[in-house]
Amino acid sequence: MGLSEDEQVTVYYTGLLHFAGCTAESEIDARFFGNEMAARPRMMTVAHGSRLELVATAMRTAHAGSAPLARLAGSHGERCDGTGYHRGSRAADLPAAAWLLAAADCYQAMREPRAHRPALSSQAAADELGREAEAGRLPHEAVQAVLAAAGQPRQPVPRPAGLSERECEVLTLIARGMATKQVARQLGISPKTCDHHIQRLYRKTGLSTRAGATLFALEHGLIGGQVSDLRRRARWGVLPNAGAGVLA
Repeated sequence: MGLSEDEQVTVYYTGLLHFAGCTAESEIDARFFGNEMAARPRMMTVAHGSRLELVATAMRTAHAGSAPLARLAGSHGERCDGTGYHRGSRAADLPAAAWLLAAADCYQAMREPRAHRPALSSQAAADELGREAEAGRLPHEAVQAVLAAAGQPRQPVPRPAGLSERECEVLTLIARGMATKQVARQLGISPKTCDHHIQRLYRKTGLSTRAGATLFALEHGLIGGQVSDLRRRARWGVLPNAGAGVLA
């Protein structure tokens, strides 16, 4: 997914925090709502969202440094189209790390038995996760990353403007503010090859600036982030390395 080393570390610790949150939520259910509530199938309700918020608040209070992770850990039930819980976030409202966690949580939940159904096979879970991506509820890149980690074959991913997989990777990274040399280093290619990819993706998308690339990537779900802030910075050209030119 083109995550930086820091972002990968964040995903790892967020996953651990999410596990702790699941345990804490079950304990809260048992203590305040009875064991029947703790053992019931999870439902996307306002009450459930309130308990998730309670867990996240408790974590932030226990350790101030976990606040950013708690926000990500509490986003595991969100969906790109706004139908998830408990904040109703959309694709551009959360970073790639949050959507990776959401896809991983969805896959793992399907692989585990529930009171209302048996555990799904790895293939059935992969197929269902793929349908979530096709329906626009989970990002294709996050789903592909989760399936790859689970040992499942990669599925075809629709890409905007006829971009290749490599061009999408380059676009995602320059939209995140990386200079050409940084993108090349991240992908293990030469700066000259990276520049060729940039020129081709610019021609295919009709773009000519990094600000435009950021908006394009944002609107097509290739990157996450706070939509209002990214749109504002892109339109005004206030982006990392935006003034460095295409070949920075």
